[in-house]
Amino acid sequence: ETITLIGINDPTFRMELVDETMEQNIVHQLASVILDNENFKVLLAHRPEYFDVYAGKVDLVLSGHAHGGQFIIPFVGGFVAPGQGLFPEYYSGSYIKENTEMIVSRGIGNSIIPFRVNNKPELIVAELTKIAD
Repeated sequence: ETITLIGINDPTFRMELVDETMEQNIVHQLASVILDNENFKVLLAHRPEYFDVYAGKVDLVLSGHAHGGQFIIPFVGGFVAPGQGLFPEYYSGSYIKENTEMIVSRGIGNSIIPFRVNNKPELIVAELTKIAD
């Protein structure tokens, strides 16, 4: 089988696209790299908060940036994440929308605050298995 691996630039590092919003920037980047083929498409995208933009365009998104919400409040979830603010929607784990799965790693570093609470660092191993037709 063939997998199409796609990576896009983090919008905040693209200083030359000052007139575009981050969402427009991502749409522009995806349009320039997504091929019309039947391959399984994996997108490496730093920011999970743009899942609505990625959904339906690729099969799998591997993301991070949220640092697991920095603090995980039991029965509530992540507390704060860069780009998502308080109580982020996408902070850790698997999310599915429009036949696209996004896996968000809590990562190994810190952000905003230099420590974690109830939020162990993690590295994710994703195993892709073809489903028989």
